[in-house]
Amino acid sequence: MSSKTDQLEILIEPTVNAFGCQLWGIQLLTHDGHNVLRIYIDKTSGVCLEDCEKVSRQVSAVLDVEDPVSGQYSLEVSSPGLDRPLFTFQHYAKNIGEKINIQLHIAFEGQKKFCGVISRADSEKQEIGVVCDEHEFLFPFETIKKANIVPCF
Repeated sequence: MSSKTDQLEILIEPTVNAFGCQLWGIQLLTHDGHNVLRIYIDKTSGVCLEDCEKVSRQVSAVLDVEDPVSGQYSLEVSSPGLDRPLFTFQHYAKNIGEKINIQLHIAFEGQKKFCGVISRADSEKQEIGVVCDEHEFLFPFETIKKANIVPCF
């Protein structure tokens, strides 16, 4: 997580929690020269459109006052969805047994992208185990660029 994302999380999380939701993750992206601040919220009973609207309005007000993002940007608030991105070590630990697509910052055994099932999340070593084609790979958490759950129907 970048320091800017850390700052945004500290700023936004209390507002999200005030609406009975939890902050799942934050992405600050630039696409075609335009900034997008994407906030994912979750709650045990499920996130509805009304939750996203309420959180969006209040977070927008907080961001207007604090102004933590330079320049213009679009604010998007949504649930993480079925193909939820995994941001924290705890997300991997909670999703052991789930199939994921994972992308690394640097190539491992000649590739950066893997698809497999989360087999373990070793908190002591900060490693994520992923079984791909009957072979388990252990990835240090800090080498993971991004990962998403692959919904199985």
